[in-house]
Amino acid sequence: MGVLDIPLPSLIATLMLTKTHALPMLRRLTAALAAAIPLSLLGHVSASHAAMVISQVYGGGGNSGATYKNDFVELFNNGTSAVAVGGWSVQYASATGSSWQVTQLPSSMVVQPGQYVLVRMAAGTGGTVDLVPDVLGSTAMAGASGKVALVSSAVALTGAAPTGAVDAVSYGSATALEGASTAVLSNTTAAMRAGNGCLDTNNNASDFAVVSPQPRNSASPILACGGAVTPQPPVTPTVPLLEIPAIQGAAATSPYVGQVVRTTGVVTRLTNNGFYMQAMQGDGNDATSDGIYVFTSTAPAVSAGQLLQLSGTVAEFAGGGSTVTQLTSPTDIVVQGAGYNLSPVAITLPVVGGLERYEGMLVTVTGPLTVNQNYFQARFGQLTLSAGGRLETPTNRHRPGAQAMAQAADNANRRIVLEDGTSRQNVNPTPFTGPTGALRAGDTVGSITGVIDYGPSTATASGPGDYRIVPLNPDALSYTITHPRPTYVPSVGGNYKVASFNVLNYFTTFTNGETIVNGQTGQTCVAGQTAAASCRGASNYTEFVRQRTKIVEALSKIDADAVGLMEVQNNAVAAQNLVDALNAKVGAGTYAVAPGAAAGVIGTDAIKVSMIYKPGKLQAVGMSQIDASPVNSRPTLAQTFRAPNGESFTLVVNHLKSKGSCPTSGADADQGDGQGCYNATRLQQVSQLRNFVSALQASSGVSDVLLVGDFNAYAKEDPIHALTSNGYVDQIGRFNTFGYSYVFDGAAGRLDHAISTASLSPKVSHALDWHINADESLAQDYNLEFKQPLCATCAPDPYTATPYRSSDHDPLVVGLNLYNQYITAPVTSTSVVGTAGDDLITVGAGRRTLTGGAGRDQFAFRADFTGGATITDFTPNADVIGLRGVLQGLRIQVADPISQGYVSCAASGVTDALISVDPDATGPSARRPMIVLKNTTCDALSRSNYIF
Repeated sequence: MGVLDIPLPSLIATLMLTKTHALPMLRRLTAALAAAIPLSLLGHVSASHAAMVISQVYGGGGNSGATYKNDFVELFNNGTSAVAVGGWSVQYASATGSSWQVTQLPSSMVVQPGQYVLVRMAAGTGGTVDLVPDVLGSTAMAGASGKVALVSSAVALTGAAPTGAVDAVSYGSATALEGASTAVLSNTTAAMRAGNGCLDTNNNASDFAVVSPQPRNSASPILACGGAVTPQPPVTPTVPLLEIPAIQGAAATSPYVGQVVRTTGVVTRLTNNGFYMQAMQGDGNDATSDGIYVFTSTAPAVSAGQLLQLSGTVAEFAGGGSTVTQLTSPTDIVVQGAGYNLSPVAITLPVVGGLERYEGMLVTVTGPLTVNQNYFQARFGQLTLSAGGRLETPTNRHRPGAQAMAQAADNANRRIVLEDGTSRQNVNPTPFTGPTGALRAGDTVGSITGVIDYGPSTATASGPGDYRIVPLNPDALSYTITHPRPTYVPSVGGNYKVASFNVLNYFTTFTNGETIVNGQTGQTCVAGQTAAASCRGASNYTEFVRQRTKIVEALSKIDADAVGLMEVQNNAVAAQNLVDALNAKVGAGTYAVAPGAAAGVIGTDAIKVSMIYKPGKLQAVGMSQIDASPVNSRPTLAQTFRAPNGESFTLVVNHLKSKGSCPTSGADADQGDGQGCYNATRLQQVSQLRNFVSALQASSGVSDVLLVGDFNAYAKEDPIHALTSNGYVDQIGRFNTFGYSYVFDGAAGRLDHAISTASLSPKVSHALDWHINADESLAQDYNLEFKQPLCATCAPDPYTATPYRSSDHDPLVVGLNLYNQYITAPVTSTSVVGTAGDDLITVGAGRRTLTGGAGRDQFAFRADFTGGATITDFTPNADVIGLRGVLQGLRIQVADPISQGYVSCAASGVTDALISVDPDATGPSARRPMIVLKNTTCDALSRSNYIF
């Protein structure tokens, strides 16, 4: 029977110790042990026949006045030949106790004649001197009275005076073993066998003297019994016995890399190919971790709570730009006990000095922790979390430089990855899904108890890494939906709406070579390339329909008058196919592809930018145009539009060079400033973009230009700065303190922008990102692979025909005030009358009668407006009420003021509607009547009639 197969006897009685040891992070639970085998009577061992004996016993370690920090038992071979003691054990019981605690000796241990073995036991809180042991135990021995036995197996003895031990020592008032017990010991005295361990008359009282403790180990000089000390060099164990903190060391890498060591610890957490173990008592040094990972490569044959001693090779596992100290190829695993439960160390992020000091240790990370990235949740079982709220891409807030680098460091210190602890991929069920399905970025997780590890936080081992926490009990995690899915597009105001949407490879030719036209196969996406090499997006027609459904759902809800699209297949089919599907949902003829270049092949890339618009709302002035400059990897597209009221603007759609597939040298290599690679090319493209816009303004006579698209540059990086420092205005940044459209490496920022010329900026009513994609789990997308039923062992397919995860980028939406007249109600006025055109009528404090006149009018109420307005000619299908200023003045910042009870409509008399605002919704504050709409019913109004 192997060491791990030996049944352990049952320890049911409570161990009563007269000595108190402070055991940090340790609570010894009752172990489940099997019954002991019958043993024979203790036999007489004379000096001439003896071999292995107990040569010294000390139970006062760590107590008040003690010099040594630990208890110990010393063994000695007083015979003439080597003794293989592998699988033997040193056992302890209290003075009158009958339950024995077992410390097993390594299975490979051989003790030479005249050699000592030092077995270190539990520590107290006192003492100043560390032992240098050969075997690590955890038993807390009494300082004055107790019993120790050396047994030739790992089976626990039974009874107060058991038989069958190789040697036994009782001290103090303990039940006598081998004659009479030794005298009472103390915190400063040990029982030492006479003759340096050579004398053994089977009477402890005469064989032992009470002296100051003098621990000896296997490296001590060899002592030949019956003669003088033989002048031989010390015998060094072949496998050094080290505590886990010593193996970890105070540096990032272990000082013992490549060496085989032996150590002891409690198993805290199993994985599918290894386990974590931790020293029951640390070394008190905050710079050294008390835990370590043991890599077994297959499912480990150990259990959580077991106290193990084992040998293994020290290695540094590389991943994510750093290494993790671990033990590999573990052998000679000895179970020394079971039922141990270590207490986790409580930590709060950020941790001063970093998390390396807790590598492999059991901790509790204080919550709440915010979800930042769930891209790898379904595949790898990982969620990137952070303390102190969401992480923002540094160059989204700061210009490249010291501030951005400082924020990057702060992000790293606040960040941790919740890891499922398995190397398997796409498991069922998907880990950490929470009570309502996959968590969104922005949701929160409560405090987590688990083991600290480190590894890649991207799909490749060469990518960046993060510290991880592997929870002990994933089912105990608590989740809070603090960032729910938006159920509608927030209002951006204005009388016209423009959007930008990267649709993530909308291809009507699929990667299997088929197309949307039945029977066509073997099609290509770039001349000279095969379909599989050049096509992107859907793998087949089924996936394509799922993809298109999601995109159509998103576009129909955005309901923009013009939309710039990125990552559309560069052919004359894809954009029109999308418009056809969109019109099938919202009404025939609602949308059209912009005429000219937008409808055809542009450049040589597999993807292009395109543009769709509502012909019933906007007139395309001439044909769409492209900038064919060779600097543009995907040519920029422009279209001028004219509104029925005569107002015009030009929409310019962009998709600048990406940050992927980086060169290793030159100006386009990653310069290490946070902007990624190809920054130099993007700067050139922006310079050309400014030239292109100037030419458009000159040729069209329209100065109002809106640049939208995926610029592949965050808000404060050089390409955006080259625009905003030269008269252009960042509209997302203007209206949002934290605008983002994309999540990458655990941080959020905006690659997608709405940037206007200075002349158009005052006409932008609002701009925002609609967060339907970047915060969603990748598993929510249209793809079929790694989901049931295509993958039987994977999790069920969570796909729904909704806008969520229709792409990896959030769409952005911009409101434009393209009015003929901008009217502000005079302070002393009692009535205001608009024009026959489209009017923006701004109203402040005071009671007034408002008449918009013909056209599409907005009645915008400022923060100082407290009620008392009557609108005489409100037209629900054309006019809007702007309450954003009123709500801001009342500090009402909610996602949906109507459904949440802040804004309401009720009948006023028989024919009119009354709009009211409640400052605290269902609270005690009275609802305030604000605006009467003459000859209008509440049923005629929809959310589109409000701007919040």
